[in-house]
Amino acid sequence: MVAICVTMSCRLHPEELLVVLRATQCPHLLLILSAQTAYGGTRLEGYSAKQEFLFLTTVPEVGKLPEEKHFPEELQPTGKMLPDSRLDQPLIYLERLELIRNVCRDEALKNLSHTVVSKFVLDRIFVCDKHQILFCQTPKVGNTQWKKVLIVLNGAFPSIEEIPENVVHDHEKNGLPRLSSFSKAGIQKRLKTYFKFFIVRDPFERLISAFKDKFVHNPRFEPWYRHEIAPGIIKKYRRNRTETRGIQFEDFVRYLGDPNHRWLDIQFGDHIIHWVTYAELCAPCEIKYSVIGHHETLEEDAPYILREAGIDHLVSYPTIPPGITVYNRTKVEHYFLGISKRDIRRLYARFKGDFKLFGYQKPDFLLN
Repeated sequence: MVAICVTMSCRLHPEELLVVLRATQCPHLLLILSAQTAYGGTRLEGYSAKQEFLFLTTVPEVGKLPEEKHFPEELQPTGKMLPDSRLDQPLIYLERLELIRNVCRDEALKNLSHTVVSKFVLDRIFVCDKHQILFCQTPKVGNTQWKKVLIVLNGAFPSIEEIPENVVHDHEKNGLPRLSSFSKAGIQKRLKTYFKFFIVRDPFERLISAFKDKFVHNPRFEPWYRHEIAPGIIKKYRRNRTETRGIQFEDFVRYLGDPNHRWLDIQFGDHIIHWVTYAELCAPCEIKYSVIGHHETLEEDAPYILREAGIDHLVSYPTIPPGITVYNRTKVEHYFLGISKRDIRRLYARFKGDFKLFGYQKPDFLLN
């Protein structure tokens, strides 16, 4: 008997029906029905006394998956490339989205995976109306390059190479409107109809990158991280009061793993975007994203995102330096060396939702 299978690659929007026929080795039909999801959610208390929370009108669901699908362990998205013989690109992106849907249904993880679509979230989402694209910013995951792509698409500069570095993050000059700047109706319309994406990476490796960038190297002159935020963390979380060195990664881990970290978050304001969870930044259980890219597979994911968004003929993702996206376990072990298992477990407890939502393996080599 001859099996004839076709894989369809489609832009994922509400009310679209995606049908994927697995090739030869897969004897079943995978049917995924995209359903509109509500943009509201459980309110996330805290963050900033200055913040306004914007509650969006619930959009009724128009359909649900007939049953929850569980992927075998070997097919769970991990942010690592599968061997070429098993990599079906359109399918792997659908699997990532279905994994998110399944984790969002898990009541045990609800406090770690759900958030309200507040002004804090809407401030993270950049808009390209010309090409109907929404990009949610997840700092320390190569966001600078994606901002450059959108800046060119919005017409502020003719090419990525011509964008001055100091303009990319200057939101007065870069021509990137935030979703929060639109009316309630405008926000809902864009969330329902635009191509939406964001990028993730291993949660602990992202925290290491944030620590290095903001407290060690600080390549852009941002003195508040060292002169305001670091002293606040040291004062509350340093155990050895005679230690006079600047902030250490161990202090940072204790702060992030503290269940009562929010009182400091309020003081730090929006600077916390560099280390809060993906769930808090982009609300993946409340907003139906079209594609989730992984930093570890960015060489494949970036071109795929550009194609799905229909802009691959207009702009290219900047060249990715060799090896920069590879998960570095040795580096992770080095940074966590000497930190107590209790503190690491508390840190994992906070970021467990991110590990589960995006298929990253639990770092047992650090926890046990």
